[in-house]
Amino acid sequence: MDATQRELSDLIDAATQRLLDDARTLSEAGLRVPSQLPGWTRAHVLAHLARNADAMRNMLAGARSGRVPPAYASVDDREADIERGAAMSPGDLMADLADSAMALRTVARQLPDEAWQVQVQMLDSEPFPAAGLLTRRLVEVELHHCDLGTAYGPADWPAAFAELDLPEPLRSYRQDRLARPRPAAPDPEPEPAARPPAPWKPGRPLPGSWLKPR
Repeated sequence: MDATQRELSDLIDAATQRLLDDARTLSEAGLRVPSQLPGWTRAHVLAHLARNADAMRNMLAGARSGRVPPAYASVDDREADIERGAAMSPGDLMADLADSAMALRTVARQLPDEAWQVQVQMLDSEPFPAAGLLTRRLVEVELHHCDLGTAYGPADWPAAFAELDLPEPLRSYRQDRLARPRPAAPDPEPEPAARPPAPWKPGRPLPGSWLKPR
């Protein structure tokens, strides 16, 4: 992983943490609220991001072995996987989102230099070097965070993403979010009853953190 790829990976880490911090505040009812994507709830958006991480992880692993699988077995399978994820409980969906993102990160950080040049393809895209998956993942996380319809919007993007030179159609996708009105702050969720934290296990992330174990 060269310096540019490491910078993109760091941006993905930070964007993922922001997404999880926001998503973890949503109640069961909050997850079932329609998102800003037609036909999808917030849970659908989060489930899509989890499956997108799985698809990219599989392609990077394939780039390492020389046998790159398709991003998804089929469009129908992709939609069915998203529906299954969207039906999860809040806790299970948050764990799925975090675990899939961490698995992608682990493969990316260990990928040899030559594998980043292997050609991959996302759905109906033109083939592109595997290194382009990092940019695509950053776009997925930042734009779909906006699609949740919480208070997060383009004004919250870090300058490194807002000013990033994106290829098409990613540039147009980002511009689409910029053209939307900023979502109003949602009504606050009722405070859950206090309960003691679960015991921490060595090697596991600290409560509320995605990356940093004790």
